[in-house]
Amino acid sequence: MGVDLGLPHFDAQLQELGLLAQTAGLRPVARVTCKRRAPDAALFVGSGKAEEIKALALETGATEVLFDQALSPAQQRNLERCLDMPVNDRTLLILEIFGQRARSHEGKLQVELARLQYLSTRLVRRWSHLERQAGGAGLRGGPGEKQIELDKRMIGEAIKRTRERLVRIKRQRQTQRRQRQRRQTFAVSLVGYTNAGKSSLFNALVKARAYAADQLFATLDTTTRQLYLGSTGADGSAGDRLMTLSDTVGFIRDLPHGLIDAFEATLQEAAEADLLLHVVDAANPDHPEQIEQVHKVLAEIGADHLPQVLVFNKLDALPDGRRPLRLHEVLRHSAQEVGERVFVSARTGEGLPELRDLLLRRAGPAGAIAGVGAGLCEPTQGSPHGLGTMSLTE
Repeated sequence: MGVDLGLPHFDAQLQELGLLAQTAGLRPVARVTCKRRAPDAALFVGSGKAEEIKALALETGATEVLFDQALSPAQQRNLERCLDMPVNDRTLLILEIFGQRARSHEGKLQVELARLQYLSTRLVRRWSHLERQAGGAGLRGGPGEKQIELDKRMIGEAIKRTRERLVRIKRQRQTQRRQRQRRQTFAVSLVGYTNAGKSSLFNALVKARAYAADQLFATLDTTTRQLYLGSTGADGSAGDRLMTLSDTVGFIRDLPHGLIDAFEATLQEAAEADLLLHVVDAANPDHPEQIEQVHKVLAEIGADHLPQVLVFNKLDALPDGRRPLRLHEVLRHSAQEVGERVFVSARTGEGLPELRDLLLRRAGPAGAIAGVGAGLCEPTQGSPHGLGTMSLTE
């Protein structure tokens, strides 16, 4: 279910929500959209649309309703009472996926913290176990109030314990980073929208076997490997370089702020890198918007100031009319702002030599960032595919 409130990036076809549902193991059976000036305070969609959803759910045999927007606890409770079935929003769906995919101890703790933070806002007598009677004349409060306070206290204590454990893990990561800095190790992090092919590119560069799949949030736990670059690149650059390459969790539109906070320790790997490789799905027609969303998340974690190179992946999926003439381009936006981008295919290996040469030049012989500056390449006007200024084949 999607509600068009006149905001940008409304998914009229609910394609991304459908992919999220499939990733969580659900099977979408129907999609409904509507337009409203503002959300209904009680049901988010209004009583008439709620009745329409209920009839469609009975017709299709649906057992759950998913909303593409975040619902308030009261709206979620009212919708479940009206529809007589579970109602969940985009935030809970992403949390469910993260809970299924987390493998490391740190990742599980981060998901648990985000889940507890989300749950702490949902204690509005939504579950039957909260309906405990509190009788007696002159007593303040109503049914369920004592149990709600008990649950709030228990959740608050669990959040405190989880945060303390994550702080210890964060200290361990900082110690590891200081050791790499003492060794003058050049650190590179892969960032980008989910399902842009970061893990596939990571495997192609470092010959690793990190899990990679054509699905949203295939990677949740940060994986770091050493990347050795040869002594001489194709452009004549010289000097052996050993750097670290980190594969991080993918971003998505409307990523819940609780997840950004909970995954601070993981995203810190990107925030403290020497260079960001912003991986973009070149075959996705919505990639300009995805670039913008990634940049917003980078700004939230304090990584938007870092040198950045756009890496357009999935070059093999581009039709001949959209393939670039050059796999590596330098774009000058102004006298001070210069950006680079590389077109690669992690599946076929096309463009990987150019990317390795770029990394070798950026790292430099002493580990300092060298070469041109790295501004975020924005699509220029007149480019129908949002790939910026580039020449296309005839």
